[in-house]
Amino acid sequence: MNQHLMDSLQPAVTESTPSVEVGDTVRVHQRITEGRSERVQVFEGTVISRRGGIDAGATYTVRRIAAHGVAVERTYPLHSTNVLKVEVRRKSKVRQAQLYYLRSRQGKSARLKERIISRK
Repeated sequence: MNQHLMDSLQPAVTESTPSVEVGDTVRVHQRITEGRSERVQVFEGTVISRRGGIDAGATYTVRRIAAHGVAVERTYPLHSTNVLKVEVRRKSKVRQAQLYYLRSRQGKSARLKERIISRK
């Protein structure tokens, strides 16, 4: 692709990027189309991974514990037209780029410490 065209597209991609980081507890509002009707489905969970930087193919994975202790993970494209809104509910203090170790933990051992943002 032409470099000038790529440079003109890059600022638009970064401006619309949701500020989703690993360890955040987020609510993802996704548009679901079933036949002719549309509805919005909300999925709340912890972001356990993020891949691809801020490029067009970037994704993030959200994990939550559903009913009966069954875990559900969903991977969303960072720049999807079907994702209407991403609300960051809580930011957590993490020391790793991916939190795959949470898959083997349950209960209190799967908790993350909340990150307190100091204001000076």
